[in-house]
Amino acid sequence: MAVREQLLDYLDQNLESYLIKWKAKIRIADTDVHRDKVEANGILMYRLVQKNIEQPICEEKIISLAHKVAIERAEANVNIGDFIYNVNAGRSVLMKHMTYSNVQVNDLQTILDSINELFDLFSYHAVTEYTKLKENELQEKISFIDETHQEKLSILGQMSSSFVHEFRNPLTAIMGFVKLLQKENPSLNYIDVIDHELQQLNFRIAQFLHVSKKEIDSGLEEWLEVNAIFESIIEFIYPSIVDIDVEIRNDFPEGISIFGQQDKLRQVFLNILMNSLDALKAEGFPRCIRIYGEELHGTIHIHITNNGPKIPIETLDRIFEPFYTTKELGTGIGLYVCQKIIQNHSGNISCQSDENETTFTVSLPFLDKSDM
Repeated sequence: MAVREQLLDYLDQNLESYLIKWKAKIRIADTDVHRDKVEANGILMYRLVQKNIEQPICEEKIISLAHKVAIERAEANVNIGDFIYNVNAGRSVLMKHMTYSNVQVNDLQTILDSINELFDLFSYHAVTEYTKLKENELQEKISFIDETHQEKLSILGQMSSSFVHEFRNPLTAIMGFVKLLQKENPSLNYIDVIDHELQQLNFRIAQFLHVSKKEIDSGLEEWLEVNAIFESIIEFIYPSIVDIDVEIRNDFPEGISIFGQQDKLRQVFLNILMNSLDALKAEGFPRCIRIYGEELHGTIHIHITNNGPKIPIETLDRIFEPFYTTKELGTGIGLYVCQKIIQNHSGNISCQSDENETTFTVSLPFLDKSDM
């Protein structure tokens, strides 16, 4: 009897013995929804080996079985380690099983090598398919979470918009009457303080209105000198600067202009500076904020640095997310709105922080006025 025929005859007569030894080694969870198919798959693999001994089979047959098993293992949510362990258990039990066939080792070696190759191909295609299925499943979950999150943000935005509009109407009237009082009574005590606080409140309300919209409103774009923007903001927040006793150094070069919406960009820089002031409240002296930057390779980089406490890495990764805040009374919308505004200006905003300083960098495209 030829070696292959002898081996095939042995395998036909001893399938049950193989299954008993294999099932004794493999790991199958009680919660496995396809546990009843494990033995059947073992038999299919056993038969595939027999066909390969009889005549080398095409890779498509191996792929077909590998994908079938991978789908079942993915649906059963089986750990990939257990999956591979069971495949290799089948390999090792089968190899040992075949040594009892009375076929000489020298004659058996070539056949064993081909079976090893078969198992390697099966493992490769099964793990590849299993990994793809799990990645698709993960992406579906992420998409679902994102959609749910966006729906919640949309609802919250609509609620915020309605709620904030109710505040803005009387606030506008109050601000108007304060302006009249300033004009009629320029020496009236505390009127400047009241006006300043109303302006701050109006600024916060504007942030909520931005978040409630899908996109930041478009507006008139114009050439804006960066230094002039910062000078007006520093004048606006001067009471807070004095109150906290902070040194603000505006070292941004003269004459550099950007093209964009003045109100929106002013809001970005104001928000960053106010956040810097808040961060410095908890620090000792000296307290310092520095504004500097440059035009480099077609991009204007605007840096705002403070010597406040380090922002932890886990916070740094999330500070531009909507409604994420570490402040006790914070809203978590300021930096989110800033990011949207800068993105709408074809730029980006980032933050770096260590034990010595925290730096927000706004990068905007450098445009030549002659090309506009």
